[in-house]
Amino acid sequence: MTRQTDLAVSQCGGASERPGDGRRLGLVLGMLVLPMYVALGAPAVALPSAARALGVPFGATAWILAAWSLTSALAMPVAGRLLSRWSPFRLLLAGVAGLVGGSALAAAAPTLTVVIAGRLVGGAGAGTTVIAVFAVATALPGRERARALGIVAAASATASGCGTLLGGTVTAWLGWRAVLALPALALPLLLAALPSRRALLWKGADGPDGRGEPFDFLGAAVLSVLAGSMITLLQAHSVGLPAPVTCAVATAGVVAAVGLRWCVRRRPDGFVPRRVIAVRGFPALGVIGASVFAGYYGVLFLAPSLIERATGGGALEAGLLLAPAAVCSVPAGRLAGALADRLAGRQITAGLAGTTLAGVLVVAVFSGPAPVVVGTALTVCGFAGAQAVLVGLATDAVASRDRDTAQGLLNFMNALGGGIGPAVVAGLAGIVPVPASLAVLAALPLAGAVLSLLRRPGAGPPSRTPRSPREPETTTHRSPPR
Repeated sequence: MTRQTDLAVSQCGGASERPGDGRRLGLVLGMLVLPMYVALGAPAVALPSAARALGVPFGATAWILAAWSLTSALAMPVAGRLLSRWSPFRLLLAGVAGLVGGSALAAAAPTLTVVIAGRLVGGAGAGTTVIAVFAVATALPGRERARALGIVAAASATASGCGTLLGGTVTAWLGWRAVLALPALALPLLLAALPSRRALLWKGADGPDGRGEPFDFLGAAVLSVLAGSMITLLQAHSVGLPAPVTCAVATAGVVAAVGLRWCVRRRPDGFVPRRVIAVRGFPALGVIGASVFAGYYGVLFLAPSLIERATGGGALEAGLLLAPAAVCSVPAGRLAGALADRLAGRQITAGLAGTTLAGVLVVAVFSGPAPVVVGTALTVCGFAGAQAVLVGLATDAVASRDRDTAQGLLNFMNALGGGIGPAVVAGLAGIVPVPASLAVLAALPLAGAVLSLLRRPGAGPPSRTPRSPREPETTTHRSPPR
């Protein structure tokens, strides 16, 4: 489908699909993100079985989670920039293709290396799909946007948490390889969403308009190298990375960091636009989101093995015990979305980071399956709430033409945190006891909570009321959002 066709559909038929009903469209969007987040929760339960089958240390299997988070993170800002050329539906098609292909490769892989390769491809598809979903949700007006984001947040956290039950069941009955194939369910779900295709094409004032700027490949490359080197260094010990290779990766990361700074200065409108990252408060939102995601995914990585060790059961028992934690995501996402209209942004983000911190500490301090379930539930609440409010806060802080780019960069930070969390606890495996590694992990949401409390409001729209998706684009903001 061409860009002209996309625009024609969005301007003509799309008006009838235009969200005045954020709940209905939120259900469609929530359905589409289910496979992406199942792909994070379900493999967590299957990792012990995968480690035994592939003959690798358990710590090395953290790459199965981290690889997905890494390429998902990298794909998000790329997808955000592509939205100036493509409709969300076209982006969704590309994302699902990568998701299905990568999952099939991971499921059939004979070695851990090939499994990781498949997860890298699938993660890129997942990140692209998530950006397409959020692009539609954030184009909704006012209260309808909050409803849609709340439903998407609840769906993503429920899928991620219930993924442990699904992963345990599938592992027990069909084996760990079938678990890695679960994200391929995105294809039939996409077909089920086709009746709402016109709503997925519609993007209001921020939609595809053909003005796409030349793609900044250098900026994308240095950001990719920087993120990849961070994840690799954190897991250098768990995968037995030789010292020379570790030094080379560290050097590449430093060079990439310097290169990224140079790219931003040389090309202010490039892959990482200066006008977006210079908005006061926007970088802080990214760091806070990354800290919450790191705490959640770090606990999710360890929780199934801790339960198996405490109960002597297998993957199915671990999945059953962790299932109640996933239920917490539904009220947490809805509550966070509702509070966004009543509380200052810094209060909400501090609460989310604090809830995640409490969950990590519960798992670190107390032993037994019950504390693991309680701690996981608390981190699920933080994760679901962050999904519900952070994108809205970030897109309100920037000019309307930068919303897609802003949500791509914010989701990049979030997903990168999701890769850092498992990498931290896996990288410390064998060096310090599990409680100590969780204490180190707890430092991340603690930093997010402190930053939330210290964060000064950033530049943003002049009122608390979210801008209409038909509102003319503005480039200057005076009054900060809370």
